[in-house]
Amino acid sequence: MSSPELVLRVLRTQLRAAGITYKMLAERIDMSESSVKRMFGQNDMSLSRLALICKAAGIAMEDVLRGAADITPHADTLTLVQEKSLIAHPRLLLVAICCLGHWNLEQVVETYALSEAECIGYLAELDRLGLIELKPLNRYSLRVSNAFHWLADGPVQQYFREHVVADYFSGHFDGAGETLMCIPARLCLPSAQEMVQKIRQLAEELARLHQSDRRLAPAERDGFTLLLGFRSWEFAAFTALRRSAPAGTPATLPYQTGPRKR
Repeated sequence: MSSPELVLRVLRTQLRAAGITYKMLAERIDMSESSVKRMFGQNDMSLSRLALICKAAGIAMEDVLRGAADITPHADTLTLVQEKSLIAHPRLLLVAICCLGHWNLEQVVETYALSEAECIGYLAELDRLGLIELKPLNRYSLRVSNAFHWLADGPVQQYFREHVVADYFSGHFDGAGETLMCIPARLCLPSAQEMVQKIRQLAEELARLHQSDRRLAPAERDGFTLLLGFRSWEFAAFTALRRSAPAGTPATLPYQTGPRKR
């Protein structure tokens, strides 16, 4: 769906919410009802016409444009080249993660040892990479969806494995709103695929809560990170204790039904 179509989609929704019909709108802007219907049916509209309709309907044009921006489709991932550019500069990756958390420029500079000019430079680079769209006064909007995730086994995930995972799991996971679980199970492939789908739904729910809580003051929120993994796996120390199996017999894990994967 194109941007003009999204704008008109939001406008129609706002008109319905305000109880304004095409006939009522036509009377207010001195047009025939058929002309108004034709105008909306073309799925395109000039800004001057949009402003006229919004004024006649008592709707803020800024709300319509903002609503269209909120539902504009965005990518769920970056490209391989984009991710490589991020990990090549750890400070750029830091600012990228702050942007994904909807931090503003002031919050980043107050929290980390980055100058304002340095941070603005990183925002400009993230705009060039396509992660954000930089706006006046150093504000920005994300160019990725709420379901954004790093590439599977991509540069950022590899960087996290090497530098982040050990630090993350060094915590006790006993604070308010924290938990750590390691649950083995024996599943068939369809059941495993069902679990993967549920994990994705959990990630979508976290994104929804993250978006909803943006309305709260910064002091009312804290940084939480969900790190999920689900794979066919056996601890190497346990594997070393396995009895030798007859040639041609596939090895199975204590909680795995298929051949072991490495």
